[in-house]
Amino acid sequence: MATYSPKRAAAEFRHSSSGGARSTPSPMKRDDATSPLAPENIADSRDRRVRVRSFFSFFNLQSLDESRVYAHVCNSKIAVFAIGVLILVGLVSVSSVFNRFSAPYLCKKDGIVLRCPRVKEPTSLWENPYSATTSWKPCSERRNNAIADLPSENDTVGYIFIHAEGGLNQQRIAICNAVAVAKILNATLILPVLKQDQIWKDQTKFEDIFDVDHFIEYLKNDVRIVRDIPEWFTDKAELFTNIRRTVKNIPKYAPAQFYIDNVLPRIKEKKIMSLKPFVDRLGYDNVPPEINKLRCRVNYHALQFLPEIEHMADQLVSRMRNRTNSTNPFMALHLRFEKGMVGLSFCDFVATRLEKVLMAMYRMKEWPRRFKDGSHLWSLALQKRKEGRCPLEPGEVAVMLRAMGYTKETHIYVASGQVYGGQNRMAPLRNMFPNLVTKEELAGKEELDGFRKHVTSLAALDFLVCLKSDVFVMTHGGNFAKLIIGARRYMGHRQKSIKPDKGLLSKSLGDPYMGWATFVEDVIVTHQTRTGLPEETFPNYDIWENPLTPCMCRT
Repeated sequence: MATYSPKRAAAEFRHSSSGGARSTPSPMKRDDATSPLAPENIADSRDRRVRVRSFFSFFNLQSLDESRVYAHVCNSKIAVFAIGVLILVGLVSVSSVFNRFSAPYLCKKDGIVLRCPRVKEPTSLWENPYSATTSWKPCSERRNNAIADLPSENDTVGYIFIHAEGGLNQQRIAICNAVAVAKILNATLILPVLKQDQIWKDQTKFEDIFDVDHFIEYLKNDVRIVRDIPEWFTDKAELFTNIRRTVKNIPKYAPAQFYIDNVLPRIKEKKIMSLKPFVDRLGYDNVPPEINKLRCRVNYHALQFLPEIEHMADQLVSRMRNRTNSTNPFMALHLRFEKGMVGLSFCDFVATRLEKVLMAMYRMKEWPRRFKDGSHLWSLALQKRKEGRCPLEPGEVAVMLRAMGYTKETHIYVASGQVYGGQNRMAPLRNMFPNLVTKEELAGKEELDGFRKHVTSLAALDFLVCLKSDVFVMTHGGNFAKLIIGARRYMGHRQKSIKPDKGLLSKSLGDPYMGWATFVEDVIVTHQTRTGLPEETFPNYDIWENPLTPCMCRT
């Protein structure tokens, strides 16, 4: 005999009920003999109702307990699931809030100053990751026991003379290249003249910036260098204007063989030749390795600033580290956002309508060939920003540094000219990083007055402070940033140098749907390998930014 099952009984009852319902005649046929309402069937119907009622009573008593238990179990599971979901959501929310504590948009605004939550900066922010694993050391310094095999001044093939054009760093590269060309040609180098140009209106001489005695002494075994044009040469004033004594049309990044084939015969004939122009007129991968090593020797060892410049720079570094009565690491930021750089970039920036009109007029005046009628500039600006070829604005730099983990307590030294847009443009950076100073704020007016007569001297102070900072951040290309990053690499890759991925930043900052956490992750991951670590050399590499070989050797 089959055992009783409430579930089976319920199923059978539902089946029988549904079947009966389907076979029951329409209630409109009340006179039908089969209708339970017919007079002769009333008694039978009452008996059936009693039996059905007793069946329901039995079924309800049996199934009620099970349904209650089942409902209780289901409700318990739902409650547990709901609690789990709430806990998970809570954890995610807490984690999200915690991770976004350093987001610039969550800082409390107090007047024009943003009060950001205090977040402890990890040590890794101030150290170059994996620097301890590098095995490279500088090896382009001169050998103390080397014997000079240079011919006498009268026995060299002749003299070469250059004007080092541009700003301090262009001049520095030109001087290094001039020494290298003199070595290639076995010529005597006349001390280069620092030439004034239309941007850097400065009459600084070589001896106003660099230690001439050290320069000549340190290179005495490599190249013969004299301070001035020989006395027997009478037309000194015409040296640079006399076309017969000037070598022009030197191609950019020319190989060593070009100088041997085209310049050496003219020096032998005329005895003194000037080279014009002389910016980036010597290649990197098409010259002998010893010539590249000589250029590093000039850049990192022979070219030293005057002692007073070195001393003032050391004072600025010391003041940066002791601004809060304790030794602090500090960051140096090379902020390239001067009016000339903004104009030359032909990029578009956040600005008022008046500022855009004035910038268009400035570009049309300074670069008429590139400006043309201005119709193509919008598409050009979009393309350059997408490719990461536009200078970073101060506000963009601030968001990038905050994403990397640097807090408002970070001390930042700004090496920059007059920022285009003034204090309004600098406001986002200053709000997020209030401990931001320039050399004018670190030093008194009297201390800097002695350097103001030479713009190049002030640039030299910025150069040295950036070189000695714990972290160096560039915002745009240029010789200044290349030389700083290269020098910090040459010193052993220990110091961190951040080279922003401007293409990534342009894409991310232009995405209105990107959350802060995603942006932080992208910035951190992308810049893990952009901190001045060793890089393999490649054809046409830039020795000033990457002096790995042949200027460095494995330990």
